[in-house]
Amino acid sequence: MTNGVKTVFLLSLMSALVWAVAVYLFPDGGFVIGLVLAALLNLGAYFFSDKLALAASRAQPVSEQELPEVYAIMRGLTEKLKIPMPRIYVIDAPQPNAFATGRNPKHAVVAVTTGILGTLNRDELEGVLAHELAHVTNRDILISSIAAMLGAALSILARMSLYSGGGRRRDNNGGAAILALVGMLVGPLLASLLRFAISRSREFQADESGARYTGKPLALASALRKIAGGVDTQPMRVNEAVATMYIENPLRGPRRRGPRPAVRKLFSTHPPMEERVQLLEQMARQGR
Repeated sequence: MTNGVKTVFLLSLMSALVWAVAVYLFPDGGFVIGLVLAALLNLGAYFFSDKLALAASRAQPVSEQELPEVYAIMRGLTEKLKIPMPRIYVIDAPQPNAFATGRNPKHAVVAVTTGILGTLNRDELEGVLAHELAHVTNRDILISSIAAMLGAALSILARMSLYSGGGRRRDNNGGAAILALVGMLVGPLLASLLRFAISRSREFQADESGARYTGKPLALASALRKIAGGVDTQPMRVNEAVATMYIENPLRGPRRRGPRPAVRKLFSTHPPMEERVQLLEQMARQGR
């Protein structure tokens, strides 16, 4: 299953879960209010995600005179992809990392840390910037906003179910209360797991797209190894709400030796770095 198909499948699964539970518990339409509120909140996050992310990361705009290499690489990529030049921001942090935000190419922002500028060579930096542009061209901000809306809707549904005593199950108050309590616990958890899975799928897709944009998958693989090493050793203060936007989770902390436990992987917003590197190495072998 390709990453694009996997994302569509996961979003469809979240949508089906929301509506199936809503119809079962609230046949009279009470859930519509919660869904509308979730939609409004997440639409706001979608339209203002760039401002929120930049403020939370304490990123500052930089001119071409200040970062000529970044601007030169980005101009080459955007001309090749025929998309507008994004705004460039820098984060004063020693950890090598980067993120992109913006609801479409016309409103795109790419932010890099000072640490990544001093860690990567030009080809590696090009790979990272191409990865971030891939998030923009693949409309990942829209996808994550939809996933967030559905996740919020499930959470609201679970709470409404608890407060209403289980919707249509009022004929069995004891059983309804238990069902509502289980739903309040399981619903948000399941929504989070699906959102994490979508996030991991989009990171894989951005790696693949970014490598195709540059034609240098091994350069991006090398950059990811260096970034992983930097995340292990360089702490970074980042708002947890925007940590998922970075090319690697800046809050992850040192990696444990050996294979990643399956449970920990389920709750990770980013794929295991080893798997991302393997994908890029496979692309290089296949000449993609």
